[in-house]
Amino acid sequence: MTTSPRTIWPYAIIAAFVLFAGYIGFMVQQAMRISVDLVSPDYYQQELAYQQRMESVARTAALPAPVQVQYVPADEQLSLELPASLAGQTVQGTLRFFRPSDQKLDFSLPFAPTGQPAQQHLSTRKLRPGYWRLRLDFSAGTRQYFVEKELTIK
Repeated sequence: MTTSPRTIWPYAIIAAFVLFAGYIGFMVQQAMRISVDLVSPDYYQQELAYQQRMESVARTAALPAPVQVQYVPADEQLSLELPASLAGQTVQGTLRFFRPSDQKLDFSLPFAPTGQPAQQHLSTRKLRPGYWRLRLDFSAGTRQYFVEKELTIK
């Protein structure tokens, strides 16, 4: 009577399945332990504000003429002019100047255009030369608008 040699392959396959199942169980346990918190406590409020900002940007883009922002280095003046379609409406808002290279230089000013067409002129003498971001957030009547422009002050 001859006996066939015993092979370890069935045991190796079973051991591989057991090890794989153990690994998956370990990974599930680790994933369940990790706290999945939102980035900030008021995440949903920020999301709503972001949605409102996107609606303001879309409303601004839909205006028949764009909001004009012009920097004249020779006069050291920044001119902002609203389109004629907003004439006759009460306009108020905020101009925010951001300096990406130095947060200490950031500041805000009220936006209150006057005349026909509605304009506001600002002196740029006190602004340091370099790259600035201007964000104009304003309301005309009951609608919100938002414009962001990049400026290089010389």
